[in-house]
Amino acid sequence: MPRVNKVGHVVLNVKDVDESIKFYTEALGMELMSHNTERHMAFLSFGDQHHDIAVFKAPVGAEQGVLGLNHIAMQIEGGEPELKQLYGRLLNAGATIDHTTDHALTRSVYFFDPDGNRLEIFCEMMSEEEAKNYMRETGGTAKPLELEAVR
Repeated sequence: MPRVNKVGHVVLNVKDVDESIKFYTEALGMELMSHNTERHMAFLSFGDQHHDIAVFKAPVGAEQGVLGLNHIAMQIEGGEPELKQLYGRLLNAGATIDHTTDHALTRSVYFFDPDGNRLEIFCEMMSEEEAKNYMRETGGTAKPLELEAVR
C-alpha cells in the first residue's frame, strides 16, 4: 500500500514576502530559489529539494494567529552543538523564541517567523528505531532545554 513518507514542502501566507525572504535566508540559511514579485510569492530551499518552504502574500484582511497551523518542524544536520549555533543565529536575526525542549529523542527550539508562524528546529538524539521504541514505550517526554547560544 502506498504511504506518505515525509513533508514535501510547506506554503505559508505572510504579510510581507520580502521580510519573510530576509528572515528565512538569514535566520535559517535557506536559499532563495525563486521570487515572483508580480505574483507576490517566493520559494526557498534548504539545499536538497527545489523548495521546502514557499511564502505567498496573504489575502487582504487575513487574520494572524487563528486556528490552524500549530508549527512546522525542521530537522537539522548534526546534534546539539549545531542546534546551539542555529539558536544563536535565530537570536541574532531577532526571532522571538517560544521555548526550548528536550524531548529525549530530539532536542528542539520553537520560535516564530515575522508573521507569527511557529516553527521548530530539532536535532535527533536517537536512531530511528530507538526513537520509535521510545515513543511506543513512553508516549514521549518533554522537559526544558537550556541552550547557551553560540553566536
